Amino acid sequence: MTAAGYAALGEELRRRQQEERPRIIQQIAEARAHGDLSENAEYHAAKESQSLNEGRIAELEDKLSRAEVIDVSKLSGNTVKFGATVTVVDEDTEEEKAYQIVGESEADVKKGRVSLTSPIARALIGKKAGDSVEVKTPGGAKSYEILKVAFV
Repeated sequence: MTAAGYAALGEELRRRQQEERPRIIQQIAEARAHGDLSENAEYHAAKESQSLNEGRIAELEDKLSRAEVIDVSKLSGNTVKFGATVTVVDEDTEEEKAYQIVGESEADVKKGRVSLTSPIARALIGKKAGDSVEVKTPGGAKSYEILKVAFV
């Protein structure tokens, strides 16, 4: 995982532990004060929120403890590998796109970050600028030419 992805997960963990957890505990306490818990919808909703939050906290702690952080700025080379930002052009539409290849937990296509296990990343790995790749997508095969490989 990249250092930025690690920091984002760390921030989410901090927020869930230090902000969400106390807020949910307060909601449970307020709902308890209303009396009969067996028919108290607010209480059951707060307990469900607590369960979901604690589950996510456990998941984040596990990911962070097992994470291998790679400083992308220290990587170099001209072949596509983890951490590379790859600029490609769609050979059909001539549309240029840039993708950074990142770990699964930090992937966000809208921000141009694709998972190492995604079809496009798997097709790009090991290729160089000037190479053409064919990516099998749910919408059919797409052909891209790699314009640039950078590590930023």
